[in-house]
Amino acid sequence: MPGLIAFFTRIFSRRFRASKKFLILPPQTDFDIDPTTGFLPPEPLPRLSGRYKIWENALAEASGVLKLGDDVSEEALALRSEGESWRAHMRSIRFLDIQPLVDQQRLLQRAHVVLTWLVQYYVHSLPHVLSPGPKEIPESIAVPLVRISRILGISPVITFSDTVTWNWDLLHPEKPVTIDNMTIIHSFSGTDDERHFYQVQAAIELHGSQLLGIITSYNGISITDDSASTIVKIARDLGSMAEIIEEMNDLIRSIRDGCDPYVFYWDMRPWYNGIDAKGPSDPGWIYEGVDPAAPELQYLSGPSGCSSRVHGRMRMYMLGKHREYLQHLEKSTFSLRDFAQRVPTLREPYNDAVTALKKLRSAHMRIATQYIIDMAQTTSPRAASRPVSESNEQEIDVERSVLGTGGTQIAVLLKAGIDATTRAALRNLP
Repeated sequence: MPGLIAFFTRIFSRRFRASKKFLILPPQTDFDIDPTTGFLPPEPLPRLSGRYKIWENALAEASGVLKLGDDVSEEALALRSEGESWRAHMRSIRFLDIQPLVDQQRLLQRAHVVLTWLVQYYVHSLPHVLSPGPKEIPESIAVPLVRISRILGISPVITFSDTVTWNWDLLHPEKPVTIDNMTIIHSFSGTDDERHFYQVQAAIELHGSQLLGIITSYNGISITDDSASTIVKIARDLGSMAEIIEEMNDLIRSIRDGCDPYVFYWDMRPWYNGIDAKGPSDPGWIYEGVDPAAPELQYLSGPSGCSSRVHGRMRMYMLGKHREYLQHLEKSTFSLRDFAQRVPTLREPYNDAVTALKKLRSAHMRIATQYIIDMAQTTSPRAASRPVSESNEQEIDVERSVLGTGGTQIAVLLKAGIDATTRAALRNLP
């Protein structure tokens, strides 16, 4: 969903590359965008095999032996020794050469999924201590993850791609990719809430692929053609885009139907926390065997300052090819907005599409408010069994928890997106 929202914002406010007379769009397949599934792969990712099966096996075992490090329930305490055995195993295995995977895009993506989930499991299952230092990610995970991330052009930490875009299989492999035929593979909490949360976002991605198809239909169109047929096509397509975005809005709201905010905030979200989720004071992580100055690690610490910096950093959490597609749009020279401004009959359908996008962003912000900002004021289900000193620390964390899992200010970031969409609308309509 982050990639789609960014994409649509640029459709309405940016320009497309054009020659003197014709709109030129690169084939979306060049950017790993499928004509049917959009930013989702056209089929489930294959599982790793051979020497890499050790990673798959470790991930399969993790959910049965690991609990959050601050969980001191009887069940969690009973699993502590098994959890430490799992982490010891991860520390003991040697890191594997990824060269055999280099030319196999889908296997690289699967390896990124597996390794990033292993990182989150490892870091967040470490028993809670009062003054933790940096979390050390074993070389066996860290080195191949950073190398794979470099090839894919994506950050070496869990991303939307790992939890949604690449985290699904087909119930009936012989049937097409539809949301009713998809099942979520991995979840940290093992709850239906988490699976529903991912499935809704996968549905949004699939639905949004229709919009990508509309954009493709403009390849080669004359940018100086104000003929009735061209204007009718643009008006019709803007109407379709507004309708599709409204349907995506309904999908976002459906998150509430199967994912409880309290379960999301306390059982799911702690597993997503990144290297500085609690802000600048977070001691962070150490990727053992990796140069701390490696470019891939520089985007893992949250930036300060304006929202444009935050958006720039967030792009590093996208697949490199998808990021390149957005960059291509930004370098373009044809403006749909300018075209609509010039042709009066297009202004209303253009603004309707922008309004639909603004509603989508607003719905996203309401979900973030309900599931994160409001829940930050509630008490952890694990707090009752903690020592008083740890409960006090929890109160401090709650105050900071309006930050995103990557350390960004959630409300500020989402409000900036709404404002950017508002500015794309045309003013002074006759």
